[in-house]
Amino acid sequence: MAPFTVLHVCMGNICRSPMAERLLALAVTEQAGPVGADLVLSHSAGTGGWHEGEEMNPPAARQVRSRGGSPDDFAARKLRAEHIEAADLILTATADQYDYVVALRPDAADRTFVLGEFGRLLPAVDPSALPTADRTPDAVYERGVALVAAVAAARNGEAAQAKDDLDDPWGRGDQVFARVADEIQATVHPLTAVLLP
Repeated sequence: MAPFTVLHVCMGNICRSPMAERLLALAVTEQAGPVGADLVLSHSAGTGGWHEGEEMNPPAARQVRSRGGSPDDFAARKLRAEHIEAADLILTATADQYDYVVALRPDAADRTFVLGEFGRLLPAVDPSALPTADRTPDAVYERGVALVAAVAAARNGEAAQAKDDLDDPWGRGDQVFARVADEIQATVHPLTAVLLP
């Protein structure tokens, strides 16, 4: 069961999803300390696969580093069905990538969200209605699974909105990467706060 596993998905797995992977890991460590790595696993993959083995795109790495995270030892991966199967929560950069994930594994629909969509729906969840998290791996896992189910219920079958998509910053300036990183943190910080109260 444990740890609670979050999979971030974008196209190339060198910009958006690596930033989300490492910024969630940073938020978990800030919330729970070093034990956080045993409670929540944050990783990523890309639908395209043409960058497999590459490091994080330099402007993305700069954003992660400037916010206190580490881009070290990152290697891009192509998304595979087994990554989806092992994930408790899948956060995609765009609605197109949501569709890709669900086409690959239809059974993952209720635990797959566009990242901005998850952040938009999260305030509808009452944290006091979730299982108590005493920061043990099993307790955090149970709380996380219940949280995902509650956000899925708040979605009420509605599709993600265009505003939920993260812009693709590849090939653009640091200002665009900074805006995308801000949007990622606007979801991963509240997620972490609810998951690890």
